[in-house]
Amino acid sequence: MRIHLSSVFVDDQEKALRFYTDILGFVKKTEVPLGEHRWLTLVSPEAPDGTELLLEPDSHPAVGPYKSALVDDGIPATSFAVDDVHAEFGRLRGLGVHFTQEPLETGPVTTAVFDDTCGNLIQIVHSE
Repeated sequence: MRIHLSSVFVDDQEKALRFYTDILGFVKKTEVPLGEHRWLTLVSPEAPDGTELLLEPDSHPAVGPYKSALVDDGIPATSFAVDDVHAEFGRLRGLGVHFTQEPLETGPVTTAVFDDTCGNLIQIVHSE
């Protein structure tokens, strides 16, 4: 069994697509119109056939309170692996990304958390 798809709820799919591709560097894999929304998935350019990230509309009534509770408590919606948290932190900060947690080393793991501009906190992580 493998993880095929994971989703992150976004308040605006077009804004999310721009942020996740132009800033974070993901690549659009699938775009299928579904009424007022789209089935919109991204992949890492390093793994084009790997796990897909679905930019899922947050229109379900349960999603707003869920997202707000996570952000209020500082809990990331998901986590992305990077080779060097400090380097990625510098790159993203240089692009105007707002971090809620600067790089933090806890033993063999380094993390940082940023706001994805679509209502979520996202963690980047590297472990040795």
